[in-house]
Amino acid sequence: MKRLIFIFVLLGMFSCGDYIDKPKNLVDKDMMAEILAEMAINDQATFVYQNKNLESGTRYILKTYKVKPNDFIESFKYYVVKDEMKGIAEEAQKVLIEKDPKADQYIKDKLKKNGVAPTFEK
Repeated sequence: MKRLIFIFVLLGMFSCGDYIDKPKNLVDKDMMAEILAEMAINDQATFVYQNKNLESGTRYILKTYKVKPNDFIESFKYYVVKDEMKGIAEEAQKVLIEKDPKADQYIKDKLKKNGVAPTFEK
């Protein structure tokens, strides 16, 4: 019986670890919000240029912020698992509103009309 309790205690100690390790080159939360805001703007360009490959825009954004694609992906996964992405996305929305004040009124109108914030539709 003591062995069984000891095994459960050991299993409990090792199972309390993180689901994901912190990436070596973790992108700062503020920078992640800036990058997400820029990528949202880039994503909206797909409505203007529908049949074009806009992957180079994403590469340019990451190069501007001096972030490697793998570092961005690993940081994104880390923040999602740590349940911190909602706060980062809200910060990215604030950045977008600073860049385009008309977006604030658009969001308020959509919230008033539908009760939910507008989504990116393709």
